[in-house]
Amino acid sequence: MDKNKKQILIVTGLSGAGMSSSMKNLEDLGYEVFDNFPLSMINPLLLDPCKADSPIAMGIYTRTRGFDPETILATVKQLDATLLFLTADENVLQSRFTATRRRHPLAKDRPVNDGIQKEKELLHRLKTKAHFIIDTSDLSIHDLRRTLEGRFRIENQGKLMISLVSFGFRWGLPRDADIVMDVRFLQNPYWVQSLRSLSGKNEAVGSYIEQDENFVSFLNQFKEMMGPLLPRYVHEGKSYLTVAFGCSGGRHRSVFTIEKLKPWLEKQGFNSYIVHRDIER
Repeated sequence: MDKNKKQILIVTGLSGAGMSSSMKNLEDLGYEVFDNFPLSMINPLLLDPCKADSPIAMGIYTRTRGFDPETILATVKQLDATLLFLTADENVLQSRFTATRRRHPLAKDRPVNDGIQKEKELLHRLKTKAHFIIDTSDLSIHDLRRTLEGRFRIENQGKLMISLVSFGFRWGLPRDADIVMDVRFLQNPYWVQSLRSLSGKNEAVGSYIEQDENFVSFLNQFKEMMGPLLPRYVHEGKSYLTVAFGCSGGRHRSVFTIEKLKPWLEKQGFNSYIVHRDIER
């Protein structure tokens, strides 16, 4: 088999971390999706001459027949596939299982937390060897879709994709941020009654922030810093970069700043997308 004919993405991770949603999103992105696919059937599938040359995404979970972490790693190496691992905090996973009233696949007659712990131990090696790890603890369904689209959209492959994340320090740092900038030094629209309920996407809020004498110089200096760095990331083979801007609540200053940064990045020839993590809090 000519491995280079197909782009293969193997998706695995912790139960409740969003794998089913991810597989649906990948299908929307143009992947031929095989969910909960038996490991023993992978080679026959790829050797089938009737299969199209579209990229393939395979969901392989602990409930999959014949599941074995070492076999998965050997398959990834054999096929030169990309391994995506989905994870989330234990309390988040437990809350999701409680909300859906589903049983954990490794704790059918025990508490959910026992299954989560057992699964984390079972999948530890897969997580350490994954090419991409997405922590869905703080991601909405829409944020997860945007993240997958940024990383795995077919036309984006081979290019540096930049994720711009706005967040509130009150709610914690983004888990996958490569670069974090603090914009809490800018004047805060929250203290203006007419602007408090609005967001950084609103024109009046943006005008207020731009009136801060430090805003333009800060943004220009950040661009000057990033200008020579981005080509170096490309040269080093980096395919994904997360740049996060934080303010107190993640609704005003950080939102406006990354909205202003995105057009500049695109003018430099880089693909980017925005996630306003805390704008609705």
